[in-house]
Amino acid sequence: MMDPTTDNAGQTGQPGDPRAALEALRAEIAKAVVGQDPAVTGLVVALLCRGHVLLEGVPGVAKTLLVRALAATLELDTKRVQFTPDLMPSDVTGSLVYDARTAEFSFQPGPVFTNLLLADEINRTPPKTQSSLLEAMEERQVTVDGTPRALPDPFLVAATQNPVEYEGTYPLPEAQLDRFLLKLTVPLPSRQDEIDVLTRHAAGFNPRDLRAAGVRPVANAADLEAARAAVAKITVSPEIAAYVVDICRATRESPSLTLGVSPRGATALLSTARAWAWLTGRDYVIPDDVKALALPTLRHRVQLRPEAEMEGVTADSVITAILNHVPVPR
Repeated sequence: MMDPTTDNAGQTGQPGDPRAALEALRAEIAKAVVGQDPAVTGLVVALLCRGHVLLEGVPGVAKTLLVRALAATLELDTKRVQFTPDLMPSDVTGSLVYDARTAEFSFQPGPVFTNLLLADEINRTPPKTQSSLLEAMEERQVTVDGTPRALPDPFLVAATQNPVEYEGTYPLPEAQLDRFLLKLTVPLPSRQDEIDVLTRHAAGFNPRDLRAAGVRPVANAADLEAARAAVAKITVSPEIAAYVVDICRATRESPSLTLGVSPRGATALLSTARAWAWLTGRDYVIPDDVKALALPTLRHRVQLRPEAEMEGVTADSVITAILNHVPVPR
């Protein structure tokens, strides 16, 4: 995925603009996290699209630190849930509690009632608890004892997970994966980035104290709302809409896949492409915007055939081949 700070076609937002606030957010996160620019960009795109993010990487690559740094840059309520094998759905959503003084049951909201929920190591809890987030992520509400309760706005789930081949993990169900707008892979850092990390720690950087590292709030709910309103005005031509549909339909016809991208995935790709266009300073979507967001938006919405997986084929390689094959509109 490209990075708007290095896109020659992009234009930095002027002071006071919502784009300027989001660029400042990226700069603040960089005070705590070295590198990982695509993941930072993905989190910003998710904020613009009212979507949720799944970050996958081996332990120790700063997945949790990245989300904590994002939370520290926003003037929003944030909560964290550490997903474990014994976590119950009510530990996430909340439950009815009997009050002996009034002889009545009252609802005690769970940590999901927040603006930014860090679902840490989400695939270390069984599917029953994982599914407790389904309604919250899609409907922005939680139903307990037949009563729906609305979640705050904005609401974003940023979940982290270890690769599924690691011991003690439960694969996320397809329905759960489809609720995430983006799946971002967080790789091991380059040699120079790792040197920079060690240099920061040697100088006294404490990842548990982001305020001491100088990370400060630079954006609030009003900035996000203004940015989302601007993204909603981004023009999409019929040719671009057809291009997105052709890419998604090609995944359903791929011999390497048993499950292709659904219409929800096509809608998600168009949404992220519009956000990317706005971040790079344009008021219309071009094919490069679609290509830039295709992998993180679609990689978790397809399922490989077992024989293709044994041959070393990956979701990313299949989607990349499709992008190279589908005709690009002029």
